[in-house]
Amino acid sequence: MRFGTLAGWLAWQETLHPSRIDLRLTRVGGVWAALGLGHLGCPVITVGGTNGKGSVVAYLEAMFRAAGYRTGAYTSPHLLRYNERIRIDGAEVADADLCDVFARIDAARGDALLTYFEFGTLAALTLFAEAAPDVVLLEIGLGGRLDAVNIIDADVAVVTSIGCDHMAWLGDTPAQIAFEKAGIFRPRRPAVIGQADAPPRLRERALEVGATPLQLGREFHWRIDGGQWHWQGADGIRREALPPPALRGRHQYDNAAAAVCALECLHDRLPVDAGALRRGLHRVQLPGRFTVLPSASPGTPTWVLDVAHNPDAARVLAQNLAVLNCGAGCHAIIGVSSDKDAAAIAAALAGCVDTWHAVLAPGPRGMPVEALVAAIARGAPDAHIRHHLGLDAAVETVIATAGGDDCVVVFGSFTTVEAALRNPAIGPV
Repeated sequence: MRFGTLAGWLAWQETLHPSRIDLRLTRVGGVWAALGLGHLGCPVITVGGTNGKGSVVAYLEAMFRAAGYRTGAYTSPHLLRYNERIRIDGAEVADADLCDVFARIDAARGDALLTYFEFGTLAALTLFAEAAPDVVLLEIGLGGRLDAVNIIDADVAVVTSIGCDHMAWLGDTPAQIAFEKAGIFRPRRPAVIGQADAPPRLRERALEVGATPLQLGREFHWRIDGGQWHWQGADGIRREALPPPALRGRHQYDNAAAAVCALECLHDRLPVDAGALRRGLHRVQLPGRFTVLPSASPGTPTWVLDVAHNPDAARVLAQNLAVLNCGAGCHAIIGVSSDKDAAAIAAALAGCVDTWHAVLAPGPRGMPVEALVAAIARGAPDAHIRHHLGLDAAVETVIATAGGDDCVVVFGSFTTVEAALRNPAIGPV
């Protein structure tokens, strides 16, 4: 075995391929064939989209498990531990199992140069093939058509939303991005579209490849009635009197509705009764998606953690903050990656944030603080902005200045939220 620890394997994978992203399926597909595992042997749901992918996978995992099915779930990125990316029946895969499967992939790859994400994808697929779960849930990492996950032909494909993100890789227009996202659709199989106003190119592409489009607002719908909500699909299928999704925000009804639609597509093979569906919606957890941490003690602010890292996600965050009602004031601790439109992110939140605290997002891709401050000023010209050497310094400043009725939102990237979760002054989720 090349390395004896998970940390050693992951550090090496970061350096193996000269590019962090290489959107080609030939190499990863060839290694998958060399591993000789064939098909996964169970229904597969692949989930893509700009925002909401992780939420839909979390809903599906919770609902299927509540019905007694064993699940395999692959998501990315992680917050605190790499192991979060690969779960079997809700449990993270152990370090030893990851090291073992990485060694097998290393032996099978020959001279093929795999990226960090491709190694992880092959590891997940290998572990799922051997664990034989009842259903596998796969989250697309970037795009869809050329993402490593797309070497698997999904029984049901879900695209949650289309927004302007990763444009250097996916195209400059919603239509181009929709074409890339639609690459996970397959002939004669359901193509769930979880966005009522999705770019028309997404549905058009589903029809072109021979998939069966099921779109929010057309083939399926949801409505709120009092403290419950109701889902209706094609052919008069209904799911009535559902509890509000445990994940916060009105947009989560769209995500939950898309998950229910995907679940219904597999009803003949994996039936889920009403009770299991309700239990899943109630139990679902996904740290970092508008996670609200109540005040640690009287007179201290409320903390909100959100991985929102593009303008569309920032607009949703603004809506959720408005509902939360931050009282006296809202402090934002923001750290983003260099490839993000920080000015548009700031513009989306300009009406919600009283004081901005700019930090360098941890990791090699973090936007320099000076550039982030300038971008915030462009997006929110009247903003009160402070900059800090790092997140911990920003946290100290906010704790010293924020009032007990204030709220503090930490957002902008997964690594920024990870740093917040590791700060003892904020505390774990």
